[in-house]
Amino acid sequence: MSLRPFHLAFPVHDLAAARAFYGGVLQCPEGRSSAEWIDFDLYGHQIVAHLVPGSTGDAGANGVDGHDVPVPHFGVVLDMADWEAMAARLRAAGTVFGIEPHIRFAGQPGEQATMFFRDPSGNALEFKAFRDLNQLFAT
Repeated sequence: MSLRPFHLAFPVHDLAAARAFYGGVLQCPEGRSSAEWIDFDLYGHQIVAHLVPGSTGDAGANGVDGHDVPVPHFGVVLDMADWEAMAARLRAAGTVFGIEPHIRFAGQPGEQATMFFRDPSGNALEFKAFRDLNQLFAT
């Protein structure tokens, strides 16, 4: 599967906190920046934290497999080893999970490892992994 990188711009209320979280905890290399935004490399994808004072990241939630999944959210599908390392790094950093790392849809099509957490501005992120990436769009 060959994918083109996506670009996502999202609001944050504190650029220093965004830099510490995305650059430090998530280990995203930093690209260009200004006094109002920072580019990060999220596994080859360009995400841009834009300063928007008062931003909270909250909108709503939908029920999925017994959990309230925050909407909107974004993240990356990792391989299982990288997902497990990410979960360990987030735990070590004291990250509070909205949905703890676990296996969703166990034994069903689309079985996946998933976790949800928020950045310092309240933006929801989901990182997931599949033992078999062919299950990504399984029905």
